[in-house]
Amino acid sequence: MTGAPATFSLLLPVYHGDDAAHLRRAFRSATLDQVLPPDEVVLVQDGPVGPALGAVVDEIESGPVPTTVVRLPRNVGLALALQAGLAACSHEIVARTDADDVCLPDRFARQVPLVAGGYDIVGSAIQEFVSEDEPGIVRVPPLTTEQITEGARFHSPFNHPTVVFRRSAVSRAGGYQDLPLLEDYWLFTRMLAGGARGLNLREPLLLYRVGAGAYARRGGVRLLRSEIELQRRMRRIGFTTTAQWARNVVVRGGYRLVPEKIRVLLYRGLLTDRAR
Repeated sequence: MTGAPATFSLLLPVYHGDDAAHLRRAFRSATLDQVLPPDEVVLVQDGPVGPALGAVVDEIESGPVPTTVVRLPRNVGLALALQAGLAACSHEIVARTDADDVCLPDRFARQVPLVAGGYDIVGSAIQEFVSEDEPGIVRVPPLTTEQITEGARFHSPFNHPTVVFRRSAVSRAGGYQDLPLLEDYWLFTRMLAGGARGLNLREPLLLYRVGAGAYARRGGVRLLRSEIELQRRMRRIGFTTTAQWARNVVVRGGYRLVPEKIRVLLYRGLLTDRAR
């Protein structure tokens, strides 16, 4: 890429369940520690937060990194919080990260030029971790646009906290829409169905925190309901065939109901296959 780097916004949601120390670390890793730092940060506070987390939000707002804090009066969930944040972003290119993950220093220097060069959405692999000196499994998503589109018919094709996208491409797809715990997958599906060009980098550019309950959250009746609704929507827009819909309801739906220990084994087996 020649000339000046493209300008971009960083979109970061926060809610009452986040940890204050994790937020401070996540924010620094995505701003001051970056080779190519964002031109602005839009931090969305999704409803009231406790004193410790609120103090870090205030610290960020008054700090050296240009930051707009969008304070929502009540917790509306991730999809609607991100939509509110997108409306406050000043730039066409928007990078996502979460309040408990750690961006590696060259993340945006690797991804932003690719979006500026023509891709609509660029993600990367992630490396799970409990503490930063104990790295865990690497999750490698499908890489090319063709692999991403084909893979999306069975599993989410991007690691959501790693994506950098064109705001206009997200808007054309209808933006983030409420679908608890699967709002990102539904957005990616609509973007790809509309012809968006996607790419994933094989190298992990983000450390993804997996604390207690990480695998428990991948199951349960609430997520099963969202899974069934996701599959209904994907079939409705013609992204999946009837056979793929039936497979997904049985396999992905069944995965939500198996005991957590079995879910961990199945999940890690799926990751191994995708990495190959």
